[in-house]
Amino acid sequence: MRHKQQLVPLGTLIGRELRNDKLENPAVKYGQAALAKKGEDYFLIKLDCQRVPGDTSTSFSVFAVCVNFQLFALISGETSGTTVTFVVIDGWTVTVASVGDSRCILDTQGGVVSLLTVDHRLEENVEERERITASGAAVARLNIFGGNEVGPLRCWPGGLCLSRSIGDTDVGEFIIPIPHVKQVKLSNAGGRLIIASDGIWDALSSDIAAQSCRGLPAELAAKLVVKEALRSRGLKDDTTCLVVDIIPFDPPVLALPPKKKQNLLYSLIFGKKFQNSSKGANKLSAVGVVEELFEEGSAMLADRLGKDFPLESNTGLFRCAICQVDQLPSEGLSVNSGPFFSPGSKPWEGPFLCVSCRRKKDAMEGKRPTSPAVTA
Repeated sequence: MRHKQQLVPLGTLIGRELRNDKLENPAVKYGQAALAKKGEDYFLIKLDCQRVPGDTSTSFSVFAVCVNFQLFALISGETSGTTVTFVVIDGWTVTVASVGDSRCILDTQGGVVSLLTVDHRLEENVEERERITASGAAVARLNIFGGNEVGPLRCWPGGLCLSRSIGDTDVGEFIIPIPHVKQVKLSNAGGRLIIASDGIWDALSSDIAAQSCRGLPAELAAKLVVKEALRSRGLKDDTTCLVVDIIPFDPPVLALPPKKKQNLLYSLIFGKKFQNSSKGANKLSAVGVVEELFEEGSAMLADRLGKDFPLESNTGLFRCAICQVDQLPSEGLSVNSGPFFSPGSKPWEGPFLCVSCRRKKDAMEGKRPTSPAVTA
């Protein structure tokens, strides 16, 4: 005899679905604060992005901070450039792409502060200085009358103190727009991101910025970070700060130490205060809190794509590793080959690139096509 199936009220089913969603995806809370000195900072907040339009299950959030952002200059062909830190939050996964000296830090349970970006300042980045000098440029400070050197290290020609930016076409081919990319996955304890322009980081270390706003809602936290930067250095530059909390919908109840009061919101999100956070600076949190998925900061596209040989299809065409368009072998080059039309080119070593993508690659890496020799 077949037993009659027990009916479940619709409200109960909906409640179960909502609870399941809450367990799978975190809540994203944010706050922003900014003070202008030059009016060149720009920030972006977009919470309703969808990979598939109309499908809410494919939603993700985007946050970005740009420095010296001049939209009209980029459209009308001016040579001024910009730096950017671009953050994508997809569930518990955080992906950060950065060019320049704006920065994103991650503050997690236990008070461990991790850098998710790399500063592309020549003064501080030895690898970038070596890359630029190996390419034929000079790295030096301004030399004023009398032979005295002043200011930060700069790339010459051009005089830019950054090694990477977007749109600085007047400073030579050594300044490139290729970003450093880092991707991490948080545990369900969540974490806090602080994304800010160099006006903040010139005044505050990563640890101090994180400590100054722990236990506070994101909106108030962003204002306090800006306030702390102004207290430390004054308003010498645009100061822009975004604070983004990635937290579970139903935060786990953490056991509090006896005989010690703590801010409840702080305890639920970040746990007890880390007593010596300077020792943990720039390191990812303990295993189980943050998992590093990917990191790539090379200025060379060949390093990013790897050195796998191209696969030839049944049609005899090769697929471009970037645009994914099939091309005849004669219409492209390998990512690892020499300059265009160079006798030393090795066209089939590594992933295949069509001519258009190869030119874009060379431009991004600061290379220019080799001019053919002219004989008398």
